[in-house]
Amino acid sequence: MQAAEVLSYGEILDQVRSLRWRARTAAHAVLPGRHLSHRHGTSAEFTEYRPYRQGDPPQKIDWKVFARTDRAYIRLSHDHAVLPTAFVVDASASMAFPGATHDKYARACLTAIGLAAIAYNGGDPVGVVVAAGSGTRTFPPRSRAGVIAEIARTLASTTPSGAAGIADALSAAARFAQRVVVISDMLGDLDETLAVARAERARAGELYAVHVVAAGELNPPRVAVVEDPESFATRRTLSDASHAEYSRRFTAWRAVVASSWRAAGVSYHESVTGTSLLTDLRRIVAGPR
Repeated sequence: MQAAEVLSYGEILDQVRSLRWRARTAAHAVLPGRHLSHRHGTSAEFTEYRPYRQGDPPQKIDWKVFARTDRAYIRLSHDHAVLPTAFVVDASASMAFPGATHDKYARACLTAIGLAAIAYNGGDPVGVVVAAGSGTRTFPPRSRAGVIAEIARTLASTTPSGAAGIADALSAAARFAQRVVVISDMLGDLDETLAVARAERARAGELYAVHVVAAGELNPPRVAVVEDPESFATRRTLSDASHAEYSRRFTAWRAVVASSWRAAGVSYHESVTGTSLLTDLRRIVAGPR
C-alpha cells in the first residue's frame, strides 16, 4: 500500500480510543476479561440465586438471605471473559480496484485495523487471516503489546492478487477465534463462505461481514470494455446503453448479498470507499443489523 494509507492508521487509532465492542452473547471463553461469560463465578455482577447444594463452597452462601429465610442460597454472578477476535481480509485481485490506488483493499485494511484496535482496547486478543491468490497468511489472536502494528505490517506486506479462498480462511479463523469478521468485496466464493458461516453460527460463533464496495463500482465511468480482474478472459462492454442495466443489476446483487449474510445469522455491514470509516466502525460495534 502507499505511504499515505499506512500513515492514516494513526488517525484511525486515535479516533477509536473511546469505542467499545461488547459481545453479542455471553462468551464461552474461560480467560478473565471484560465480556460476560457463561461460567458462573464470584464477580460483583449479580445474576441470580439458587439453593445451596452439597459440595458448594460455604463461603458462597448469602448469609443475609439465610438469616431472613432460614434457607441457604448461593449468590451467583457471571465471570468475565476475553473474546479472541480474528479478521478475514480478502486480498484477491478484485480488491485492487481501482488499479492505481487499491481503494478497496486499503479500505479493508483500515477497517481491520480500526476494529482490531477497538477489540484490543477492550482487552481482547486480536489476529488476522489474509486470503490472497498467492496463499493464506495467518496471524492468530494475541494480546501482547504491539499486536496492532504487527497486524498492520501483515496487511501492508500483502498485494491483492489472484482468486482467494475466503471460505477456507473463515474456517481457519473460526478455529482460534470466537468473534470473526469477514472483510471482502464478496466477488469470490460467496456461496461456500456463507455455508461455512452458517455452520459456525450453529456453534454459537459471533460473526460479522463487512462488504467493501468501491465508489467507482456504484457509478463506473463509461468505457468501451471492462475486464474481470480475477479472470482477464471475461470482458464486458459498459457503454452508455448498458450503464443503467449494470447499475440495476449491481444494486440487486448487493441486496441479495446483504440478505444472504443476515439469513445466515451474521451481522452484515456495507462499507463504501470514500465515505466516513469512523461512522462504519461505530455502526459495526454498536450491534447486529
